Amino acid sequence: MNRVYIKTYGCQMNERDSEAVAAMLRGRGYRIVNDEDNCDILLLNTCSVRDAAEQKAIGKAAHVASRKKKNPDFILGVLGCMAQNRGAALLDRLPDVDLIVGTQKFHQVPDYLDNLRAAQAAGTPIATTIVDIEEEVGSQNTIVEHVLEEKQVSAFVSIQQGCNMDCAFCIVPKTRGDERSRPMDDIVRECEQLAERGVKEITLLGQIVTSYGRRDYVHTGGVTPFVQLLERVNAIPGIARIRFTSPHPRGFKDDLIQAYGRLEKLCEYVHLPLQSGSDRILKAMNRPYSRDRYKQIVDDLRAVRPDMYFSTDVIVGFPGETDDDFAQTRELFEACNYDMAYVFKYSIRTGTPAETMGDQIADEVKEARNAELLAILQANSNRRNALLLGTTEEVLVEGRDKKGLRYMGRTRGNRIVHFDANDRLIGQLVPVKIERASTAVLYGSLALAGVEQ
Repeated sequence: MNRVYIKTYGCQMNERDSEAVAAMLRGRGYRIVNDEDNCDILLLNTCSVRDAAEQKAIGKAAHVASRKKKNPDFILGVLGCMAQNRGAALLDRLPDVDLIVGTQKFHQVPDYLDNLRAAQAAGTPIATTIVDIEEEVGSQNTIVEHVLEEKQVSAFVSIQQGCNMDCAFCIVPKTRGDERSRPMDDIVRECEQLAERGVKEITLLGQIVTSYGRRDYVHTGGVTPFVQLLERVNAIPGIARIRFTSPHPRGFKDDLIQAYGRLEKLCEYVHLPLQSGSDRILKAMNRPYSRDRYKQIVDDLRAVRPDMYFSTDVIVGFPGETDDDFAQTRELFEACNYDMAYVFKYSIRTGTPAETMGDQIADEVKEARNAELLAILQANSNRRNALLLGTTEEVLVEGRDKKGLRYMGRTRGNRIVHFDANDRLIGQLVPVKIERASTAVLYGSLALAGVEQ
């Protein structure tokens, strides 16, 4: 009765939270399984960024709850952002859920499951759903444990949680709370321990990762706490690459931009959310930068690293977005020449300022604008990949691909590459000559003389 399956929706922060819960449960004697049909406890770690994400999780929970009719001891839990956003109100739709745990209480999941299983063992039916969505001081320091698969070469490290930005479209401040940063020494120690376990690539995570430590550490010589952290992780033996997500444009001061030229392990890849290319819409969104400032950041980064790869987030159809506003977004989207992008059609999120704004945009208009940006993105990606044909790229070998036929890894620019190799190269940085490309994937062969493929 201790087999647990965790299904995760949403962002990399959620993936990291689920991993930490899994590690804590393993330490308590639970078995983490990969088959939801073969579990006694199913936990859904949910997302609230868009209503569709919540509805998808609610539908899944309603379907899974039917298992209780066949097995009354089956336990169903809802964790994360939707749990935080809806709390006990979820029970109106999901009366059979046993556990609702918010974003600051992940570390309590083992105790709550122990309590539920103890009640079952005593023959006592679960009378009431456990609901815990309270804030907890220091909760950002509880996401520290890792479950590493054999020969795992990359890992997420949570450094900061919460957000104080109050963007008009975003539910995250409600679901994740105020900004809270972990102690720098603790983060560095965690990265050192991961390196000792064979991890070669670290991705630092936060809701606004570039805001790390701004209230907790002094800016030394014009260097922000976030860049100070990057410097310390860069100095860890064994770590070969550093990435981070998700930043905010206002965090790209000169110290961070220049870090791309002097920190050799910081990969030349930036996720830089745009949201809109119209100053009028940016102001309505409560995004504190202009289109000119955003483009200046892109230009400054490319001046430091001409081979920089960019990805972004864009929302089309924000309330009041005119054809001219969208034209400005399209123009800036083309000018920035993104390699990858997440393009979202605006959806109303209850409890956000944008919910009550007038002039909501018709679905067919959103769809057309979405398709237009995706077509530009595909052309950009194909053009960038074509330039890589015949070049040799440094690839961190992660393991076999999903089909198990070849091996895969990523370039420093976060491009996925498939190639023939062998197990002993997993975790190694190898040169791969790029021979073929699709929109999303590169294909090549090892360019290392004498290497057995």
